[in-house]
Formats: sequence, structure tokens, C-alpha cells
Amino acid sequence: MNFHYTVETEKSMDEAVKALEASLKEEQFGVLWDFDLTAKLQEKGLDFNTGYRVLEVCNPKEANRVLQEDKVVGYFLPCKIVVYEDEGKTKIGLPKPTTLIELANNDKLTEIATDVENRLIRSIDQAI
Repeated sequence: MNFHYTVETEKSMDEAVKALEASLKEEQFGVLWDFDLTAKLQEKGLDFNTGYRVLEVCNPKEANRVLQEDKVVGYFLPCKIVVYEDEGKTKIGLPKPTTLIELANNDKLTEIATDVENRLIRSIDQAI
């Protein structure tokens, strides 16, 4: 079982991010931060030229549900979706919330994580 879900798209990185923002909104997720890792590494003088953006996404209702159940699970928040270039292709992926939540060993949290994961994957699939 993969710890991640990753797909390829014909869209550019910018197009993929815009499409992803729209599809996430339909699932009541917002992008809290769009971190351009490439620009940051270059700013620090490192020779990293591959496009790589990390989107931190959140659904406040779901965040509240998991934090009410177990505050430590906040270590996994917000969810991350990455858009990056790989061998001339744009890829979109995320670490699966269900994989991370297994560490908490709590059935209620697993149920919430499964729902969140399905919604995030649906958002990615709609963005490609």
C-alpha cells in the first residue's frame, strides 16, 4: 500500500494549482498557503531548478472534528498537496491521511481521515 496518491496531468504547474484550488473549494477545503519550494531553495543559494509547490489545505470543520477527538493529531494538520515537475510532466500528489492517522490507533479518527482522503483525491482527480 502506497503512503501517497500521485497523478500526472498535461497541465502546467500554474494551471494545475488553479484547477486544484477550484476543485478543493467544491469540497470545502481552502488553500492556506502556497509554498514555492523551488523559489525558497534558490533564494538560499541552492541549485534546485525543478518546479515544486506545496499547498497546505484545510477544511475547518474537519480540523475541528479531529482536534476534538485528539489534539496530538493536529501534528498532521494542515493536509499537504504537492504540485511538482518530474521529467517534463506535472504531477499532483498527497500523503494519504489514512496512512498518517493509523499512527493514532483510533477508529473514529480513521473514519474521518478516510472521508477527508476521499474528498482530497476527488479534488485532485477533478483538477487533472
